Amino acid sequence: METILVVEDDRDTAESLRMLLVQYGYTVVVAHTSQQGIEAARRLEPHIVLCDIGLPDFDGYVVGSVLRQSGHTRDARLIAVTGHGEQRDRLKALAAGFDEHLVKPVDPRVLLRELHVLH
Repeated sequence: METILVVEDDRDTAESLRMLLVQYGYTVVVAHTSQQGIEAARRLEPHIVLCDIGLPDFDGYVVGSVLRQSGHTRDARLIAVTGHGEQRDRLKALAAGFDEHLVKPVDPRVLLRELHVLH
């Protein structure tokens, strides 16, 4: 099964995402800062990255841009999962290299559809 990296500073949100995804057979690794997320992505080469935008060290837009440019994660599916829900936030996420932009709280069915678990 695919590996998903969750980059999320809120530990409860990260754990909720991890538990949901494990139920569907994914291997899930959690990072709580941008730097941890970038390092984990280089080490693990995940298939999918779910990344918060409002992170404590530098924002998720930077993470998306770095991961999109890295040979380790260039082809990964990058999904922003954020409280920033304006159209300009979505456009900024897409410009940073994210494939999709989901607004918190994310409906689990929407997330699973994005992961192609539910059709």
